[in-house]
Amino acid sequence: MQQRSVGDWLLFTILAFIWGSSFILMKEGLHELTAYQVAAIRMLSAGLVLLPFSLRNVGSLSRKQLLFIVLSGVLGSFIPAILFCVAETRIDSALAGMLNALTPLFVIGVGALFFSVKTKWHKVAGVVTGFAGMVLLFLSQLQQSSGTHLFYASLVALATACYGLNVNLVNRYLHQTASLQIAAVSFTVLLLPSLLVLQLDGFFRLPLTRARIWSIGAASVLGVLGTALATILFYRLMKRAGPLFSSMVTYGIPFVALFWGIVAGETVTLLQLTGLLVILGGVYLANRQ
Repeated sequence: MQQRSVGDWLLFTILAFIWGSSFILMKEGLHELTAYQVAAIRMLSAGLVLLPFSLRNVGSLSRKQLLFIVLSGVLGSFIPAILFCVAETRIDSALAGMLNALTPLFVIGVGALFFSVKTKWHKVAGVVTGFAGMVLLFLSQLQQSSGTHLFYASLVALATACYGLNVNLVNRYLHQTASLQIAAVSFTVLLLPSLLVLQLDGFFRLPLTRARIWSIGAASVLGVLGTALATILFYRLMKRAGPLFSSMVTYGIPFVALFWGIVAGETVTLLQLTGLLVILGGVYLANRQ
């Protein structure tokens, strides 16, 4: 197996836990807010936290770097945030987390089709194996819920396609740019669009009930931890271990979903456990020599 440092696996685990927990925070936000409001508050809070770092670093970036950083913010954060929130109005947060495991497939596919990235057979086999495990998890979800909406599930798939394109763009054009610079500037650029979405969706006219404040808090924590901090950690991991290994963080998300399910008293089926074991096998296969 290819040698990974302790730091690589530590970043991998932290990211899997943060992003795996973010789907629950989305669900909490959606109790009293619309999907667009949750997504906008998420982007807004991330941008506000990173604003001081952006002001400090934006002057050292070239025009080309700024262009790709803005594109990265839109493709890698703004559009997926909206797609995920809209999807979770109709599908379970756990299912959204499971479908998020499509990301490594799009990283490989987009890289091969548009960036001339050569991928060894065992990496492709590992991603396909992990995807098979994700399908098993999807089937287990279908057994427990008859209200799954294919259209809304496809929105998650579209969001992961955006992630795949963004990972390849950052790896190709921003590899020498510091992780903090990419995250800080990209989210600062999204401040105005986020405020515009909130204004158009009537957020500022809503009464501040206790339940709504809780939902706003959940969306804000999602922005600070699940977006700002996690994005910095993700770009750092990608520079250390490469785009494929970093994108396979999404395979750890179902494990976190399982954890939250147990905490909430949900039943864990044999099919779910089998799916998780298959995913783990895919991660191993993709990272062996």
